[in-house]
Amino acid sequence: MKLSKRMDIIKPSGTIAMAEKARELSKSGRRILNLDVGEPDFDTPEHIKRAAIEALMSGHTHYTSSLGTIELRRAIAEYLKRRRNVDVDPEKEIIITPGAKHAIYCACMATLDPGDEVLVLAPTWPTHFTCIEAAGATPVEVPCGEAYRVDEEMLKEKITSKTKMILINSPNNPTGGVLNVNDMRVIADLAADHRLLVLSDEIYDEIVYDGIETKSMLSFDNIRENVIVINGFSKTYAMTGWRLGYAIANKDVIDAMNRLQQATTTCPANFVQVAGVAALKGPRDEVEKMVGEFNRRRKYIVKALNEIPGVRCVMPKGAFYVFPRFYGLKMSSFEVSMKLLEEECVSTTPGSAFGACGEGHIRISYATSIETIAEAIERIKRFVEKYSTT
Repeated sequence: MKLSKRMDIIKPSGTIAMAEKARELSKSGRRILNLDVGEPDFDTPEHIKRAAIEALMSGHTHYTSSLGTIELRRAIAEYLKRRRNVDVDPEKEIIITPGAKHAIYCACMATLDPGDEVLVLAPTWPTHFTCIEAAGATPVEVPCGEAYRVDEEMLKEKITSKTKMILINSPNNPTGGVLNVNDMRVIADLAADHRLLVLSDEIYDEIVYDGIETKSMLSFDNIRENVIVINGFSKTYAMTGWRLGYAIANKDVIDAMNRLQQATTTCPANFVQVAGVAALKGPRDEVEKMVGEFNRRRKYIVKALNEIPGVRCVMPKGAFYVFPRFYGLKMSSFEVSMKLLEEECVSTTPGSAFGACGEGHIRISYATSIETIAEAIERIKRFVEKYSTT
């Protein structure tokens, strides 16, 4: 059967592909240390699960509005006012989606045309590139380095008559870097000057360390009407399998995204949206406990990686990834990840999956136990010693 030409554009996920290979090896009886997929190893908090069960038992099993329930949209608006001091109209400026990924897809399809260019602060999550390309637009990487910082002059140089949007992801996947207020103001001012959209993926905004306070692009009044913020429940509340995300934008963008959702997924599951309300309004102790444990692992893994000759790892400020650079290994990041998996049974993600800027690095998720991390570090050290040319 001949497939459509657009399937040449939509490539397999670079982050999921390595995890699938790891599953294959695991089925053959090999014990794999999984440090690949970005999924918290914590269970969803009990009060959220109880809310979903009670919703199921009380009949929340039917369609909701394609925008999502008004209860959840109001809870999101209240959360944003409380945490960000940002006012959002829950009736017109929020759409609930089955996962943040679908929100990104709908946002790109609603706003981008073939021939448009999107400046992508890179490295970044592969889905960002895929959604841009699926809309017929072209992603243009703007290198932000291991610390994920904005070079204002470089960003300016990348703007052309075809530029339609700037895409950012802070806290960043894969580096764990967090844009500071000055970086964000540079983006806001350039977007305002050139009338550009800003798509801001803020899914990791509550997983930050060292007292850092993240800021939303919604906070910049000069581009408020041109900002699309993506967020969700997967990371903060360990709800990856629940598939619950949302987007915040002006009414015209939300209306367009809603038409796309009506034509595709209709709406997220009703009882899952009830669970989302419970997550936003419920106790925060489990979230704080999880972030505290991630912080402990972060410090451990960065120190351990930097003790391996030929490896350098910058301390991340958010999310739950490190993005070490490997020196002295005459192989691509894909080869490093594949050989680590095949020879040492350590599953990671090649840096090239996150754009050209990621080459030379691999992404390691520390959303797993300290014991697993410690064993993986020993295997990585053995691997580097085996192949090092320095």
